[in-house]
Amino acid sequence: MTPEIVGVVGLVAIFAIAMWRKVNMGAVALVAAFLLGTFYFSLEAADISAGFPGNLLVTLVGVTFFFGLARTNGTVDHVVNGAVDLVKGRAALIPWVFFLLAAVITGSGAISAATNAILIPVGLAFATRYRINPVLIGLSIINGTNAGGFSPLAVYFSIVNGVLEGEGISVDPLTIFLVTFAFNLALNIVSFFVFGGRRLFHHSGGTDTGEELQAGTGPWSAKNTLTLLLFTLILVGGLFFGLDVGFLALTAAVVLGALWPADLKEGMSGIGWGVVLLIGGIITYVSVLQGAGVVDNLSNSVVGIGSALVAGLLMMYIAGIVSAFASTNAMFGVLVPLAAPLLVAGQLPALGFTLALCVAASAVDSSPFSTGGALVVANSEEDKQEKAFKGLMAWGMSMVAIIPVAVWLIFLAW
Repeated sequence: MTPEIVGVVGLVAIFAIAMWRKVNMGAVALVAAFLLGTFYFSLEAADISAGFPGNLLVTLVGVTFFFGLARTNGTVDHVVNGAVDLVKGRAALIPWVFFLLAAVITGSGAISAATNAILIPVGLAFATRYRINPVLIGLSIINGTNAGGFSPLAVYFSIVNGVLEGEGISVDPLTIFLVTFAFNLALNIVSFFVFGGRRLFHHSGGTDTGEELQAGTGPWSAKNTLTLLLFTLILVGGLFFGLDVGFLALTAAVVLGALWPADLKEGMSGIGWGVVLLIGGIITYVSVLQGAGVVDNLSNSVVGIGSALVAGLLMMYIAGIVSAFASTNAMFGVLVPLAAPLLVAGQLPALGFTLALCVAASAVDSSPFSTGGALVVANSEEDKQEKAFKGLMAWGMSMVAIIPVAVWLIFLAW
């Protein structure tokens, strides 16, 4: 079998064993990465483990640790209580508030991972209080992040445009932004109704009133003030100074833990270690395939296909599949140069291809193996994490299956 077939068979086996025996999928993936990397691709152990996403680990641990402490000391409850009046009990508005917040923040130039890391824990606190499906809130934030992600000021657009300009290709920034925004808005409308948005029109969060919540939080204290101040510093540092949100959150958690050690045990219980293993293992396996050149081989084989339209469709699927497990930015850097000869020759429309690639590579960020999806699972209530994972898995894999062919039909084939 070719390396490409071996890699895909290995991935199927990982999912099958994990589902069959209820073993953490990440642990199975790490074993598969070791076996395949060592005995098939002849990689050293150090090369295999180098693919473990250390930055994602810091983000997940730092954010869940900080917000675990913020929940323990009552700050999250106080903040949510204060925001109850703003939405006036209209639970159906909450997902859209977070969608717009994410779009504005990311569209203003913030890194997508920072936007997700800051908004998702807060959004899921609202989900708990208003009895909203955490997947709905999580997807609203992720879709909002993608909706703003291709504004002329956004990081995603800067990367795509930079690669295009390097190939001598220019596209209209406003068109890219408006079309990708509209596409992600449409996706969020669909997810709103798929994950229980309809019932939110008929209730205001169940029996949890603002007064009942306030009564359970106790008086505002010095630790609440400091926690809110630290969160503000995380927000400012991550969004305006480009500092890593994971390290900022971890630093804030250490400060709180050092000052109030009695909160540490319960706060640390909020760290999603199982999610870290799950996501880290899968990404490490995909990294082994990337390091062995499997992804590049697939991409080069696609470009060599005689039909430009067929090549375009296959490139959309490569973008969707790989981005669901690995870096979205990497796909822009890999596929645009490969497609450049087809774009320059006019065999594929430059604007249509760019629009299709932007949507296909980013819509799958809702996968539980992406940073945003992983944060949704990790910050969900413990008894809802498995359901959140399955919901995001179903949605994310639907995006992988449907979006590439949809954008191909809309932007390339027509």
